[in-house]
Amino acid sequence: MESAATSKTASFSLPLPHSLDNRIYVRLSLKSKALVVFLTTATSEEAGQATPLGSFVYALPDRYNPSQPLSTALCTVEPTLEFTTRMARLLVRKMGNERPVYVGNSISFASTGLGGVMEEEMEGFKAVVVGIMGVLKRWEEEEGGQNGVREGVEGLSVSS
Repeated sequence: MESAATSKTASFSLPLPHSLDNRIYVRLSLKSKALVVFLTTATSEEAGQATPLGSFVYALPDRYNPSQPLSTALCTVEPTLEFTTRMARLLVRKMGNERPVYVGNSISFASTGLGGVMEEEMEGFKAVVVGIMGVLKRWEEEEGGQNGVREGVEGLSVSS
């Protein structure tokens, strides 16, 4: 059983799909009672600067309908709200409906090749989920399978 002080943190970045110099920066914290994720985009020159929070969403498992986690927007910035809500809900399902998830997101797809069309957004979404799940899977293997992380990224497909 996990202690109250259990906490793991990881930070990594991914290239923003179809962008020359922008990257998606991810900060992931696995606490004993919740998963906290912060997402943003920046160029290499802006990487050390503070960025706005964007939307902040809380999602938790619905014990009566596990396939549809509940979510609440705690802070809303319209251009990032849908992406943030989808991310929070998917991560709850991927965590095996074991714990709530907080996601803060200020990712901007405006600098992508086509200006942030749905295909570019879905590629970014999938890249972030795959990166987060890779970190969570590694942590689960280190702990002997206690995090309840599910395999794969179900329902996500990106066609070119």
